[in-house]
Amino acid sequence: MSRKLLTGLAAGLMLGTASTGAMATDLVIYHSWSAPPEVAALNVLRAGLEEKGHSWTDIAIPHDTGSNVNLMSLVTGGQPPNVFMESNPGVYRDLAGMGLGLPLTQWFEENNVVENLPTSVAAAISVDGEIVKVPTALHIDGMVYYNMEVAEAAGVDPTAWTSFEDMFADFETIRAAGYDPVAVGSQPFQVGYLMHALTAAVAGPDVYSAIYGSEVDPAALDDPAFRQTLETLRLFANEAGPAAQNRPWNETTNEVISGRALMQVHGDWMKGEWLAADKVPGTDFGCMQIPGGKAVVVTVDAWGLLGGVPEDVQQAELDFASVVVDPEVQGAFAAEKGSTPVRLDAPADSLDACSQEVLEILGDPAHQVQNPHNTADADWQDSIWDVVFNFWSDPNMTVDDAIAQMKENYDTILG
Repeated sequence: MSRKLLTGLAAGLMLGTASTGAMATDLVIYHSWSAPPEVAALNVLRAGLEEKGHSWTDIAIPHDTGSNVNLMSLVTGGQPPNVFMESNPGVYRDLAGMGLGLPLTQWFEENNVVENLPTSVAAAISVDGEIVKVPTALHIDGMVYYNMEVAEAAGVDPTAWTSFEDMFADFETIRAAGYDPVAVGSQPFQVGYLMHALTAAVAGPDVYSAIYGSEVDPAALDDPAFRQTLETLRLFANEAGPAAQNRPWNETTNEVISGRALMQVHGDWMKGEWLAADKVPGTDFGCMQIPGGKAVVVTVDAWGLLGGVPEDVQQAELDFASVVVDPEVQGAFAAEKGSTPVRLDAPADSLDACSQEVLEILGDPAHQVQNPHNTADADWQDSIWDVVFNFWSDPNMTVDDAIAQMKENYDTILG
């Protein structure tokens, strides 16, 4: 993209002068959030940005539909957003190669942000040793959220489960009490996330990193623990009735909130739906990691900032970053989103029982791995999603079939 195009776009974004004396800028914000708690959290950031004299123009796309492709289409088409939600390191490398990257390490250090970030957050926002992302939300991808009233009525105690075997052993008891044991949504995104969460929990961090890391070892596909992961995924697939077909994650969460199902195993952004329904952690619902899990997958939702823009536009982008990482804003944002604050110095009253559980889990660096969006080749990860969704949808597809297809995809994409 030509600098002339960038300069022209930036000039078109400047609206006037803010009360502080700085130029007010209309920042184009690109994201993929649409659920009510997500929108409420975005509005916290929007209010903070407007307090600094700037305005916010939305570009929202459907969740998890290849956002990196759409983002880069905007960039190469001469209409790049100023701020974009993106985790894939390849996107940041591509932008840097085009002269559109914005290194942030110095800004983070000068503003004393790094020292207040959990280790997992600091690792997730760097690409090739340079901080290039602004962290906005901390999540664990595979958590068990359960309805405490349903658990009591069914006579089961999820906190007593120490393994998947314990959990599945209670399913008939739960059904006999008139409830679905687990709510699932049959969408590629939900199945893909469940698969990598199960890989970390069942197969452990070494196998997980060999499959979802930056350097893939195809031998891990033959590891017995990875076979067990697929077998466990099949047990969840068996719980997907017709109503689960294409059901969004938040509607799946509401199956549990409404008391039709005991639990959901998904990212802990589920909490936002519970809070929006005026439910209280530890009173109405419980939250815990997968029983007996060997590791958890950490997601750090983060924003990138467009480089190669005029100085006043870049300052507006940095104003946005300062809003996002402000400890007070982090507390307010997390309360709406259902996330855990990314800053350790966020107000203590912003840490509910589930956030406290998350931080306790993340206290052990050896018990956590990064979301594949931060580590894996995008085409390779997409191919895993395709295979596991086909496996999920076709009860006649065997574990051997799934592994063979993954090996073929590896040879095509990375071999």
